[in-house]
Amino acid sequence: MNYAYTLPRFPFFALCFSLLIALSSCVQEGKTIETSSPVETAIPAASANHAAAIPAPDSLLLQAAIPAEPAQATAVVAGSFADAATIIARKQVPILCYHQVRDWREKDSKQAKDYIIPEERFRDHIKMLADSGYQTVLPEQLMAYLTTGAPLPAKPVMLTFDDTSLGQYTVAAPELEKYGFKGVFFIMTVSLGRPNYMSKAQVKELSDRGHVIGSHTWDHQNVKKYQGQDWVTQVEKPSRQLAEITGKPVEYFAYPFGLWNPEAIPELKQRGMAAAFQLADKRDPQDPLHSIRRIIASGHWSPNSLHRAMVNSF
Repeated sequence: MNYAYTLPRFPFFALCFSLLIALSSCVQEGKTIETSSPVETAIPAASANHAAAIPAPDSLLLQAAIPAEPAQATAVVAGSFADAATIIARKQVPILCYHQVRDWREKDSKQAKDYIIPEERFRDHIKMLADSGYQTVLPEQLMAYLTTGAPLPAKPVMLTFDDTSLGQYTVAAPELEKYGFKGVFFIMTVSLGRPNYMSKAQVKELSDRGHVIGSHTWDHQNVKKYQGQDWVTQVEKPSRQLAEITGKPVEYFAYPFGLWNPEAIPELKQRGMAAAFQLADKRDPQDPLHSIRRIIASGHWSPNSLHRAMVNSF
């Protein structure tokens, strides 16, 4: 079944965010690190020392299934910009996070399979969403809903993809488009053009086809450990590169491993990030727009398991 998709525009929304971004902190000086992903796991090899900090999808589900925040939406006057408490009070939109879309290999570990979804299972996930009446939304719509109470489809869902892997272009995007769906692709720029990863031309094509391109840093280092120049290397330069590739501003950011801290938020704002996406942790009470929740769509989950996780987590 196809579901029509439209992207409303909110002129005042850009003005509001430009005011927010202006309230920022200064850049420090520091270090950089290079990495690669030779074994093509969902997490770059150079970041393996942080892997223990990543909760598996089952623990994400258990954590997210216990509501820690109010779920009822709060009405606001049309055209006004909601405060943090109002944003947190709104019902959360289900946001799914995928990594590699490819069939499992013998060397893939059980944990890796949480981040690698076989092609047919991915198709089953997307078909379930379409058959269940879900319609995809993009960050601009989500932000308008959170900040002004703008309406969304009756059953909204956001589909996000991290790490730039090639299957997102060859398998995931065509499957989404078959149902009129759009996705958000968070690009790790160190991987552009490498084997089994997307090229610059493919990233631009996704953008031209109506998908949103966001930043996932240069080489997937833990944001909580950034110092000084790391913010330039990991956020500022990659965002500028992606903007040059797509011809569009890059305004959305996904934290590597889903790990974040409040100190990161002013740095992201200073570099033009209107919103940032984590995983299943609580949102920041002062700045929920830079700690938006997602859940990993595990490669182990059937369509029914995925739907249960969405209902329990959001």
